[in-house]
Amino acid sequence: MRAGVPRERREGERRVAATPETVRQLVGLGLEVEVETGAGVASGHADSAYTDAGAVVSPELDPLGVDVYLHVRPLTPELVAQLRPGTVTVGLASPATELQTVAALAAEHVTAFALELVPRISRAQSMDALTSQALVTGYRCVLEAALRLPRFFPLFMTAAGTIPPARVLVLGAGVAGLQAIGTAKRLGARVSAYDVRPASADEVASMGGRFIALNLDAVEGAGGYARELSDDRATRQRELLAPHVAEADVLITTAAIPGRPAPLLVTADMVAGMRPGSVVVDLAAESGGNVEGVVAGEERAVRTRAGDGTVTLLGMKDAASAMPSDASRLYAKNVANLLELMVADGVVAPDFGDEVVAGACLTHDGVVRHPPTAEAVSAQTREGER
Repeated sequence: MRAGVPRERREGERRVAATPETVRQLVGLGLEVEVETGAGVASGHADSAYTDAGAVVSPELDPLGVDVYLHVRPLTPELVAQLRPGTVTVGLASPATELQTVAALAAEHVTAFALELVPRISRAQSMDALTSQALVTGYRCVLEAALRLPRFFPLFMTAAGTIPPARVLVLGAGVAGLQAIGTAKRLGARVSAYDVRPASADEVASMGGRFIALNLDAVEGAGGYARELSDDRATRQRELLAPHVAEADVLITTAAIPGRPAPLLVTADMVAGMRPGSVVVDLAAESGGNVEGVVAGEERAVRTRAGDGTVTLLGMKDAASAMPSDASRLYAKNVANLLELMVADGVVAPDFGDEVVAGACLTHDGVVRHPPTAEAVSAQTREGER
């Protein structure tokens, strides 16, 4: 069976779904691997490195010619139409938002595995792409903030006087938030953080941050994520966060709820209440944003409430692609490890009795297997028929 690795075509995407290292892993499983010319160049992997690893490098990857299609970004309905029935796809699928593609995958009888759906259990940690990519984005967002802040992060004691450390506030203490805390701390900032999950207090402390307790603890949901707060509690949360936001030189927001728009944590008025020169980086901008008015991929200046300066507001987009080498190294390993669960004697044969395989499967045999996505696709279909 042949696994195909395309050159990603979505604007800004620089990652690749297989590296020479994972090509060797797949070849060792008995698969043939075909890589499209230039697929790994942006992440530092030359075509010759893939050839040396045992892959065939082709000028253009024909979707009809592969049994397994490995990808980074969600597929398009047009590309899905080029796949043969029975083809297996492995990659990020954004099932909550790419409903037309999900419907196409089911209609074309493609067996699609979405890395967002990999169960968060110990046995599946090596396949958890959300975690591996959050590690990259949490690190990157601090660097973006540091470049824009018109002052140092660390404390400096000089003959000309003492420069106090920058104050960094991180909202959301998942993998990305914890990495942001650790990175800002390593750069010498004074870091504080908030998360609605009670268990995150110890995790914040372990990274060197000071936990902010607002006594609005939410019930922890599936996969360790917090459940969405009710409207009145969310309003109260913003009121209690406002003074902490106003004191921060840098605000980084990372809060997300899988399959739902990002929760609004910071209003435009809260941003306007920050000091001139402050920086806000919203890592959740692509899913609606934690900060009011943020736009993914855009940077703008927000006038302070006192009118004496501006605050920089940055909506992160394709954050992991900004560090394509290590992001691809981690992501490709996630893909290969998941695929390895399904390969026996060079044949890809998913065992749906395996909870990881079953949990990660989005579509199979013409059916959308992920219940929330199936319900959303059905609702969209009914709406289109009206």
